[in-house]
Amino acid sequence: MIGLKEVRDALERISPWIHKTPLSFSQTFSEMTQKEVFLKYENFQKTGSFKIRGAINFISQLDKNIKGIIASSAGNHAQGVAFAGKAFSIPTTIVMPENTPLVKVLSTKNYSANVILYGSLYDEAYKYALKKAKEDNLIFVHPFDDPLVIAGQGTIGLEILNDIPDLEAIILPIGGGGLASGISIAIKEQKPEVKIYGVQTLAFPSYYEIFKNIKIENKPYSTIADGIAVKKEGELTRKILEKYLDDIFLVDEMEIAQGILLLLERAKTLVEGAGAVALSALLKNYPNIREKKIVLILSGGNIDVSLLSRVLEFGLIHSGRLIHLRIRVLDIPGRLSKILEIIAKEKANIVSIHHDRADPLFPIGETLVDITLETKNFSQIDRLVDKIKKEGYPIEILERREK
Repeated sequence: MIGLKEVRDALERISPWIHKTPLSFSQTFSEMTQKEVFLKYENFQKTGSFKIRGAINFISQLDKNIKGIIASSAGNHAQGVAFAGKAFSIPTTIVMPENTPLVKVLSTKNYSANVILYGSLYDEAYKYALKKAKEDNLIFVHPFDDPLVIAGQGTIGLEILNDIPDLEAIILPIGGGGLASGISIAIKEQKPEVKIYGVQTLAFPSYYEIFKNIKIENKPYSTIADGIAVKKEGELTRKILEKYLDDIFLVDEMEIAQGILLLLERAKTLVEGAGAVALSALLKNYPNIREKKIVLILSGGNIDVSLLSRVLEFGLIHSGRLIHLRIRVLDIPGRLSKILEIIAKEKANIVSIHHDRADPLFPIGETLVDITLETKNFSQIDRLVDKIKKEGYPIEILERREK
């Protein structure tokens, strides 16, 4: 098993190739949770995530005369390996699932990697990469279950302790476990009293189920936190987490979306789903966390623009700041204006309105009006809905919401 020495060696080895990312106090999140909250901005790292640390540490140790390296990834690991391969002039192949967003494929190709699209799921790409490595005599760079990769990710822990020696707890995402394992070694072997809290999603709770000794039924099929959408942790990472992890939290898609939105609005920083889960978990669980001085790992910032727009809308809806209403209206003059008058008096802002009088599927003499409103909170929404109902308009809220 790797130890503190290997992590310190890794930091010395990779320092010329990476950024020492900022670690900043967050007044907003500290006030929201009655803690001292610090943010570790790995979304500012080269290639947009922490993955480059482990990739550089692994690839820098290879014989430069090897035929090449290969990895499987749908995003961050791909870019980290591609960057490292280019830095050390080693031919690099990345196998990505066929449905990988184009922006991630192009970003990986920009580092001179040969990209192969294979399979519909990551597991299929992973198996193909292993097969290709054997057939073509290439070195496979594992995304998390490798000592050099783990040591590279652990360098984040050394940076944190150097900046905050009296740290009390760290909250971080867990997918395959490489990040959590490396940071745990770096922290626990210097200050064993510091708590390490992991976070997984409801869709991919593999280590949560092991740690809590429970089985979660009816899991969602996918998650916006694709960076930690891993079905099973590694063998090495599991041993390390069994030794060092203090507790683990679970977050759902709504909580992740709200985390992304809050970080964008309050911290002025863009993170991907996996980068937001530490904040999501803190906001959900802070009353039960005893420690005061806490660091949240913002693990990456590579989020697709198309996904971002949907995530932000999702976050706004579920924080009571956006609502889609469907109202049944008699098709006579003045009926729609009454609804608009109620909205104006409540000072809600109309984002869009659709009024189709010619819909053949609706009864003659009636019509549907779909209205999207920008609102302040759930109380304002409740007042609006109640007033519209009192005027005799059947009304439907088109999304589930959580208060």
